[in-house]
Amino acid sequence: MSQAFSLKQAIEDAVIAGEFVPGDRLDEASLAERFGVSRTPVREALLQLGAEGFIDVRPRRGAIVSVPTPTRLFEMFETMAEIESACGRLAARRLTPDHEAAIEAAHRGCEIPAKEGDSERYYAVNRQFHEAIYRASRNEFLADQALALHKRLSAYRRIQLRARNRLLQSLQEHAGILEAIRAGDEQLAATRLHDHVMVQGERFSDMVLGLAGNGRPAAAGSRSGTK
Repeated sequence: MSQAFSLKQAIEDAVIAGEFVPGDRLDEASLAERFGVSRTPVREALLQLGAEGFIDVRPRRGAIVSVPTPTRLFEMFETMAEIESACGRLAARRLTPDHEAAIEAAHRGCEIPAKEGDSERYYAVNRQFHEAIYRASRNEFLADQALALHKRLSAYRRIQLRARNRLLQSLQEHAGILEAIRAGDEQLAATRLHDHVMVQGERFSDMVLGLAGNGRPAAAGSRSGTK
């Protein structure tokens, strides 16, 4: 694995962990100091992230963690819902005991943080739940596409989990998804995953408001890559 690719993954992980939020500037010098490398692999990593749409490279401002418009964000969730729906359909058709156990374990892992209202811990295990379904599809290309878009939407998926009662509701939806996959009901699994992922109505409005207000750890552009 190249140094630039390792850095790319490290920066992605930092965004997913909330250390960088949409609108933050990723400064090459600060990132090089943070990771103990020269600026060349940092620059290469940022170019890769820019090519994937994970960040925006702007004249005179450098690399910025992407901030999609509400319309674009809705389109991304709509696409994510369709991709996860396909994963669920294939998982229901191709489920193996090992994949079933992985989905079950991730679902059970979500129970305590959901009941405690811990959205950050819940998000981490929730991600494992979805990734287990991607793998259960046994279509590596589809799983790769699902994971890539999941990463791009990670900050926004985390924010929507902060809505009141959303954690327990999400947990109930997980149970229904697991039930449908276990039963081999391809259409029901696809429908339940689509509805689970799709952000619409009040939930979407609350998420957009959260990005502009208290849901954001910091105002857009208010921080650099220094930690």
